[in-house]
Amino acid sequence: MTPPDAFTDLANRMSAAQSTAALIEGRRTIHDFLPHAVPQELLSRAIDVARWAPNHYLSEPWHFYILGPQTAQAIADLNADLVTAARGADAGASKRARWRAIPGWLAVTCDRSEDATRQQEDYAACCCAIQNLSLYLWQAGVGVKWTTGAVTRSPEFYDLIWVDPARESIVGLIWYGYPAEIPRTARKALDQIVIALP
Repeated sequence: MTPPDAFTDLANRMSAAQSTAALIEGRRTIHDFLPHAVPQELLSRAIDVARWAPNHYLSEPWHFYILGPQTAQAIADLNADLVTAARGADAGASKRARWRAIPGWLAVTCDRSEDATRQQEDYAACCCAIQNLSLYLWQAGVGVKWTTGAVTRSPEFYDLIWVDPARESIVGLIWYGYPAEIPRTARKALDQIVIALP
C-alpha cells in the first residue's frame, strides 16, 4: 500500500508540472510594448536563472550585455540605415521610430570555438539560456522578443556593444518589456511532428 505522503508528493509534482506546462504554452513573442521600464532587479534575477541552462562540459559560453539608452538608440539608428538602404527612406524612418520605442534591450553572445562540434553545442546552450530568461520574465508579466535580424550580423553592431567578433558571436538581440498586446498562435498537431520508431 502506498503511504499517504507519497500521494501528496505525487499530487504536488503533478500540479507543478501543469503550472510549468501552462507557462511554456502561454508564452508569446511580444512585438509591441508598453513604455514602462522593467526593474533592474527583475532582469538581473532572470539572467541569474538563465545561466542554469544545460551546457556541455559546463562551458558556460554565454554573455549578457544590458544595453543602455545610448547604445539602444545607436542600434536603432544603425538598423534604420540598413532598412533605408534596402527599402527606402520611409521604411527606414518607420523602423527607427519603432525601435526607439522599445523599453528594454539585451544582447546575448556565445563564446566562439575553433571546434565546430563545440561551437554548435555552445550555441545550443545559449539558446536554452535565452528560453530560461524568456520564461522567467514571462512568469513575472514581462514579454520578450528574440531577434536575429541583419543588424545583429553587421560589424557595426559588434562595435556598438564592444564585442570582439573573433571571440564571441551574437546569438540574439533581446527586447523586453510589459506587453501592450499578446498575440495568439498555434502549433502543429503532435502526429505531424512525432515519429515513433520500433
